[in-house]
Amino acid sequence: MGKSVLVTGATGFIGSRLVDSLISQGYEVTSLIRKNKKGNSKSKIIYGDLSEEKIDFKGVKFDCVFHLASHTPLEKNKKILEKVNLEGTKKLFGEIKDITKSIIYISGLGVYGETGEKIIDENQKYNPNTNFVKIRLDAEKYLKEKTLENKINFSVVHFGDVYGPDGWFHQMLVKRLKNNTFRMPKGGEYYKGFVHVEDAVGSMIAVLENKSFGESFIIADSMPITFKEFSNYTADQINAKHPGSVPVFLAKAILGGDLIKLLTTSMKVSNKKISQIYQFKYPNYKEGVKQVISELKEKNRI
Repeated sequence: MGKSVLVTGATGFIGSRLVDSLISQGYEVTSLIRKNKKGNSKSKIIYGDLSEEKIDFKGVKFDCVFHLASHTPLEKNKKILEKVNLEGTKKLFGEIKDITKSIIYISGLGVYGETGEKIIDENQKYNPNTNFVKIRLDAEKYLKEKTLENKINFSVVHFGDVYGPDGWFHQMLVKRLKNNTFRMPKGGEYYKGFVHVEDAVGSMIAVLENKSFGESFIIADSMPITFKEFSNYTADQINAKHPGSVPVFLAKAILGGDLIKLLTTSMKVSNKKISQIYQFKYPNYKEGVKQVISELKEKNRI
């Protein structure tokens, strides 16, 4: 294949797996990472911070840039979020606009806000209800405008809750279920679109390989379920107690209002569009969670 791609956020939970997968499929991968991080040595490593100095891409040209680098909603400071997620995106674009043919921007389902009981697809209007998501959306709009002006192909993928053997699933759910300290705001009675990290990665690569540009994609498995069902099922897999509930005001005090609003916003989504170009390895959460738990057990991490 020999296509040249750049991955920002290449050491993150999703980004690191995207890099691994692209390399295994024959892509020439450049990883943009911060100085104190360790990237995949089979990729070309470029050190740089989107919110700081100019980045030297050393004359490399790219067929595609996967832009995953961003602060998570755990960051409560709006100024920091703007500096990295919006200004950082603008800075990145300024530096890659003459050296890439396409950009795939990674976002989340939070852009749709409150959608009630109906099952939504990509035709749903954006209606963000948190600062975090509004800033991400500003970055998306900026890229959409600028890629059009500069004749660069552009697509955006909106991920549901991506789970796997690292990230929030292991840190915040499995470990806390294990020692019985996990509690769900609002008792977990809200629908979520979950997606196994392998399917998140596979979907992004499918968008590039199918040249599905000028589009947006919802990436979640085929089975919207409540956070409560997801957490209870995970607890059953590790022989832990089902988690209890925590009052919303208390959860907000600990994790911040934006994160709790994102977590407790109920949403049912359809993955019909992405399923036309990508076949899910884990089409429902039960198969996916079983796989992750068995991987964690193999590595003696639970």
